[in-house]
Amino acid sequence: MRTSISDAAKLRALIDAEARRAGFDAVAVTTPNAIPLAPARLAEFVADGFHGSMDWIAETIARRGKPSTLWPDVRSIVVLAMNYGPDHDPRDLLSKRDRGAISVYAKNRDYHEVMKGRLKEIAGKIVACAGGDVKVFVDTAPVMEKPLAQAAGLGWQGKHTNLVSREHGSWLFLGTIFTTAELAPDRAETDHCGSCRACLDACPTDAFPAPYRLDARRCISYLTIENKGPIPHEFREAIGNRIYGCDDCLAACPWNKFARAASEAKLAARDDLREPPLADLLALDDAAFRAFFSGSPIKRIGRDRFVRNVLLAAGNSGDAALAGSVRDLLGDASPLVRGAAIWALARLVPETEYAERAATGLETENDAAVREEWRLARSNRTHA
Repeated sequence: MRTSISDAAKLRALIDAEARRAGFDAVAVTTPNAIPLAPARLAEFVADGFHGSMDWIAETIARRGKPSTLWPDVRSIVVLAMNYGPDHDPRDLLSKRDRGAISVYAKNRDYHEVMKGRLKEIAGKIVACAGGDVKVFVDTAPVMEKPLAQAAGLGWQGKHTNLVSREHGSWLFLGTIFTTAELAPDRAETDHCGSCRACLDACPTDAFPAPYRLDARRCISYLTIENKGPIPHEFREAIGNRIYGCDDCLAACPWNKFARAASEAKLAARDDLREPPLADLLALDDAAFRAFFSGSPIKRIGRDRFVRNVLLAAGNSGDAALAGSVRDLLGDASPLVRGAAIWALARLVPETEYAERAATGLETENDAAVREEWRLARSNRTHA
């Protein structure tokens, strides 16, 4: 849809004003062909297996790499960002081993819900002003928001592969509005990481094989959220008390000194998720989990995966007071939970108790993976 220069300027002014009104902290425009290097980089990521079990990335690779493949009618892409910066360094909680560390973005309402309605409002104003058609995306479609955000000038993809902004550091949610209107694109941002490697060195599991490359299979966010099975033994100690995601690489970014804490109540952390006690989280059954995390992104991984994560944190805590809660989960209906409980118990109780429980567990357990947990944990205790 062709737009005159005066009409395009009017439309852009409206977009900027509506974005501010809706609570977005930054907005910029780019074109559908502005990320020509993205397809090859994405193909390399998938070819190396760095996507792990996230098969949807491989299945949608063609549409992800080229926005016009996703929607041929798109002429301009409006990229919007919302600051969710914390009011403290989230790594401070890692030393409180009886508490669970939840990634900053997940400590309140699901940002998809917060942003999508507002994007739709802005998109509606675009149609009312200029006609044509629009589509709205918030991390729920094969759209490469971070390369598009860099092309639009909102920031650059840092060595940790996340967007970095000179005004907001590494704490930005992204959303896009695809439109048939033709808008003048903003200037792309350049990389300002320089020789810094703070984010790479901060990773507890060495998930960055090289700057700007992430092996998701080693990333704590992937392991605790996307991974549906047992967490590999090699990463369990390094996970510490991180029970949903990991902020270490983001929090280490020096550009965060320019960031401010999120001012909106809808993005501020829930008080009960700032430092949740592991003991309380271990007691969650499915109904209690759903109720406690209603409206939270954490709800989507389900109770079993979440309790799996909490059990690893309990095992890493060194807090024998948690042993009772762990024992209760040895008979859980979920093999995933039982297996994690075995690993945690082996680290919290005396050898004599563990040996007795292992002998019984190996006799009564029918799940092969859980039986293997008993064997591995017993072997580790023997050679400790």
